[in-house]
Amino acid sequence: MKFLKNKIIMITGGTGSFGQMCTKFLLKENIKKLIIYSRDELKQFEMSNKFNSPKLRFFLGDVRDRHRLELATKEVDIIIHAAALKQVPAAEYNPIESIKTNIYGAENIISASIENNVKKVIALSTDKAANPVNLYGATKLCSDKLFINANYLSGGTDTKFSVVRYGNVVGSRGSVLPYFKSLIKKNVKSLPVTDERMTRFWIQLDHGVKFVLGSINLMVGGELFIPKSPSIRIVDLVKALDKNMKYHIIGIRPGEKLHEILCPEDSARDTLEFKNYYLIKPSPYHHDSKKSDSNYVINKNKEKGKFVKSNFVYSSSTNSDFLSVNELKKHI
Repeated sequence: MKFLKNKIIMITGGTGSFGQMCTKFLLKENIKKLIIYSRDELKQFEMSNKFNSPKLRFFLGDVRDRHRLELATKEVDIIIHAAALKQVPAAEYNPIESIKTNIYGAENIISASIENNVKKVIALSTDKAANPVNLYGATKLCSDKLFINANYLSGGTDTKFSVVRYGNVVGSRGSVLPYFKSLIKKNVKSLPVTDERMTRFWIQLDHGVKFVLGSINLMVGGELFIPKSPSIRIVDLVKALDKNMKYHIIGIRPGEKLHEILCPEDSARDTLEFKNYYLIKPSPYHHDSKKSDSNYVINKNKEKGKFVKSNFVYSSSTNSDFLSVNELKKHI
């Protein structure tokens, strides 16, 4: 990826599943330096032993700490903001902590980036931020709005902010797949399913990383990128893991949805469809003339997007692409 040449990149929350896979990709590129910014010294130590690269640097810090972020982002060209408190039940019972990390943390990233003239900032979001019904989704929706509207705050600097929103990442920490696998290893006779009607978007971790890096290349600032992803039925996942496995219904957890949405209908008027992704462009304020639709309709690869219908919704339940049980087996 030519746009990464000689760049200094920082990943917040870089010791997590996404950060580790992203590090694997970035160290293969001709970058100048990669900074991992996170709170966990043990994970940083383990990660340094795992990758053992002279291009890799570790910075202990919390996104809640603006001063620490200002120090960490000096001379940084690109920030990938992956740090978050993301467990839905935990957020429901610890709302203030989630707000501090997911919202105030986003504000701190924005301030530090503008202060140090970081060129590009891309924030990772979630399907739970679209029409949120739980606190985690609400904090991430607020975070998305902060990053998108930060383009109006950057003033005379060159800092650009964009967001990537995708669904459940296969095998990431805290997701259902490793949980089910751990139960199967314990020889359980039945797996707990919240509701047999439940569907989810499904994306491989490496695909998510590639999409984020590609979005950094394409971004002009203010847009929200959404990859086209297949959906799964939770009961099909059980069958894919073990065709003889039974399941029992435990009921939907606090803050959980039956189906997830990536593009809500209210955003349809600003949504463009490209071959492999959707793009929600920012709604311009009446006084803003710096960017027109043309900035977003044709991307840097000269691909032209098409506006979706006014009633368009990209939902895991109505998705045209569902993985079968046999297809799921290939992914797990």
